[in-house]
Amino acid sequence: MLPAQARLRRRPDFTAVVRSGRRAGRPTMVLHFLPERPAQGAGGPVHRDASRSVPPSGARAGFVVGKAVGNSVARHRVTRQLRALVRAELDRLPPTSDLVVRARPEAATAGSAGLQRDLAAGLDRLLDQKARR
Repeated sequence: MLPAQARLRRRPDFTAVVRSGRRAGRPTMVLHFLPERPAQGAGGPVHRDASRSVPPSGARAGFVVGKAVGNSVARHRVTRQLRALVRAELDRLPPTSDLVVRARPEAATAGSAGLQRDLAAGLDRLLDQKARR
């Protein structure tokens, strides 16, 4: 299980990452990566008390596993596998970054080793692009 502060939960957060971030496609998943999350005032949560508007620290991840992946049992299994794999890789990401992992239908039949391989390759590609810029 990912800690609460490491999870994307709100639709605007997912939308910002998918629309503004970089993308790396793999056979079982598509990774969307946003190295710098938007400021709290720009579409993020706004607190009435200025002392509570501390930006969240640490990288965050969210998952999209649609009905094309399979029935409810298959979708939840894929989500659990991806969550465990991303938790192990989260320390590779910059602390202000967001990651959305969208599972493709092929993820339902792939084993954990295949998902791990695709996740690592996708993250390598995204983080390498960041280093080149």
